[in-house]
Amino acid sequence: MGSQAVVDCALYEDGHRLPGRVEPAKALKKTAERPGRFVWLGLYEPTAAQFADIANAFELHPLAAEDAVCAHQRPKLEHYGDTLFLVLKTIVYVEHDKLTATSEIVDTGEIMVFAGPGFAIVVRHGSAPPLTEVRKDLERSPELLALGPTAVLHAVADHVVDQYLEVATEFERDVEELETAVFSPERTNDAGRIYQLKRELMEFKRAVVPLGLPLQQLSDKALPQVPAKITAYLRDVADHHTQAAERILAFDELVTSMLGASMARMSLQQNTDMRRISAGAALVAVPTMVVGVYGMNFDHMPELAWTYGYPAVLLAIAAACALVFRAFRRNKWL
Repeated sequence: MGSQAVVDCALYEDGHRLPGRVEPAKALKKTAERPGRFVWLGLYEPTAAQFADIANAFELHPLAAEDAVCAHQRPKLEHYGDTLFLVLKTIVYVEHDKLTATSEIVDTGEIMVFAGPGFAIVVRHGSAPPLTEVRKDLERSPELLALGPTAVLHAVADHVVDQYLEVATEFERDVEELETAVFSPERTNDAGRIYQLKRELMEFKRAVVPLGLPLQQLSDKALPQVPAKITAYLRDVADHHTQAAERILAFDELVTSMLGASMARMSLQQNTDMRRISAGAALVAVPTMVVGVYGMNFDHMPELAWTYGYPAVLLAIAAACALVFRAFRRNKWL
C-alpha cells in the first residue's frame, strides 16, 4: 500500500503505544501475539487499490471497504460481524470578512471508523481535519485507551461533535449579523445573502442531524463490541450532538423567518414606491388635463381674449396641484 495514504499506524498494548510504526499488512498479526493489544491505523483518501490491501489484511466486509473509498456517505452505523463501521460528516467553518450572496460558510468532509477485534481503522476524506491531536490526547489517557478499539471510535466521534458545537458558535455570528441588517431602518436587499446562508445551513444540517440515530444506537443499545465504560462516554457525545442539532434547527427557523421578513419588507417598499409614483403621476395629470383642454383649438373660447386669462389658468393649475399634493401628504402617500 502506498505510504502517502497512511497517516499513522501504531500498535497499542494495555493502553500504551509501543515504540515505532508498524506495517499495516503485518499489524493485525502482531496484535495476536499478546492479549490486550490492538492496532490503530489512520488513512487519508486511500485509493481503491490501496485500500484493497487493508481490507484483505483486516478482513473487512467488501461493502464497508467500498464505502470507505468512495466516500459521500450519510452518517450511519453498520455492523459486519464483530466489526462496527461508523460514518461521520465533519464540518469546518470557512473564515470570511463579510457575508455575501456567494460566501462559503461551511465545508464538509468525512471520517469512517472501523472498530473490530484488535484494530481501529480511521479513514478521512475531503476537508476532514487531521486527527493527530485526538491520538495524542487519547494516548495521554491509557486507562481509556486500554478499553480497546471502541475507545478510538468514541474519541473520533467526540472530536467531530465538539467541532459541530464550535462551528455552530461561529455560524451564530453570521446569523446575528444578517438579522441586524434585515431589521435595520436602512433600505437594504438581503434576500441573496439570506438565501446563501440558508443553503450553507442546509449543508450543515445534513451533516449533523443524521448522526443522531447512530450515536443513539451506540449509547443506548448493549452492543457486545462496546464496553459499558465506553457506552457511558458515548452517551455524553450523544448529549452534545443533541445540543448542536437543536442549535442548528433554531438557526433554520430564524433564517426562514428572516427570509419571510425580508420579502415582506421588499413588498412593502415596492408598494410605497408605487404609491409615490402614482401620486407623482396624479400631480402631473392635473396640469396635463387643463393644458389638454386648451390644446383642442376650438374657435369659441371666450377666456382666450381675456387679458388675465393666461395667469388665471396658471394660478388655477397651481392651486389644484397644491390641493392634490396636500391630500397625498395627509394620507402619507408622499
